[in-house]
Amino acid sequence: MALYEHVFLARQDLAQAQVDTLAENAAKIITDNKGKVVKTESWGLRSLAYKIAKNRKAHYVMLEIDAPGAVVAELERQTQINEDVIRYMTVKVDELETGPTVMMRKQERDRERRGDREGGRDGGRDGGPRGDRPDRGDRPRRDREEEAA
Repeated sequence: MALYEHVFLARQDLAQAQVDTLAENAAKIITDNKGKVVKTESWGLRSLAYKIAKNRKAHYVMLEIDAPGAVVAELERQTQINEDVIRYMTVKVDELETGPTVMMRKQERDRERRGDREGGRDGGRDGGPRGDRPDRGDRPRRDREEEAA
């Protein structure tokens, strides 16, 4: 059997429970046709680069699949029919990624960064990403330079 990554984008107005149901339906199609879903990841509601079918955002879901090509063809056929799915893409891969995908690691890293900054906004002097910048008073102002000249 071959290994695939199947990502689909669901409409923004769906609830997370409905998106999970879509993922379960996709997994059921695969398992009913003698395939196997190795991993399912929900990447959440994310902004799109451009509008798709009047949607500015979409729920992203990824399935890692171990199945023959006919099963993937059936999955894509069913996905194409579903009006809640606005885009999908299936890619054949040599091996499946172990552990969380890049998207999940990025979300975790972003969550950690937001947690570090909670506690007050003091212009980045709390050790945040701009903590190493000099204060404005350390730099000469342009209007003072022009007056001296």
